[in-house]
Amino acid sequence: MTPIELYYWPTPNGWKISIALAEMDLPFHVNLINIGKGDQFAPDFLKIAPNNKMPVIVDADGPDGAPITVFESGAILQYLARKTGLFYGQTERDRIAVDQWLMWQMGGVGPMAGQAHHFLKYAPNMTPPQDLPYAKDRYRSEVARLYGVLDSQLAKSDFVAGDFYSIADMSIWPWASLWEGQQQDLSDKPNLTRWLDQMAHRPGVQTGRALHADLRGELQKDQAALKTLFTQPK
Repeated sequence: MTPIELYYWPTPNGWKISIALAEMDLPFHVNLINIGKGDQFAPDFLKIAPNNKMPVIVDADGPDGAPITVFESGAILQYLARKTGLFYGQTERDRIAVDQWLMWQMGGVGPMAGQAHHFLKYAPNMTPPQDLPYAKDRYRSEVARLYGVLDSQLAKSDFVAGDFYSIADMSIWPWASLWEGQQQDLSDKPNLTRWLDQMAHRPGVQTGRALHADLRGELQKDQAALKTLFTQPK
């Protein structure tokens, strides 16, 4: 099997795919996209990532044997699950459950936790500082609400979409594992706490999370990186 080309940086969205590739035991080659230095805006990368976001995969062994490029982390997870027949459940009802929780992450946890990170960690360190109490409270509170929803769901089953491990879990865990940086209190969320620990002990999760972890710096302290990340290129 030809290794999949993974365009990646160690962020929650990047971890989704590195975890999936590890769990599915798929060979891959890493192409680092340093988002702090603006690699995401390079013309060659934009040819495969029109929204200038990583991760992206290029699979030489795509449908019908033809190469395919897939961007958007949720779409990549669905593609890999279909390709391997793994982590998507056994029935159509299972797949519907997986899809709805995957979409919940893509439309809720990712954007809201991302905004919480931005306003709690990055904006106050910008030049000039953007310390906005309303924005901090807004996104911190919305993340808390979402984690309450997740805790209630996990009271019903071992994993997010049911009693089977799936790409929905792989999608949510990278964001939820950063709950401390989102200034969350999990003391009233025992089911979420149990699941976070259960996920963290999976070898595939550990391998995917560790991929180039040494490159994950504190970007909030790097003014040049902040400017690159949060200033639209002209």
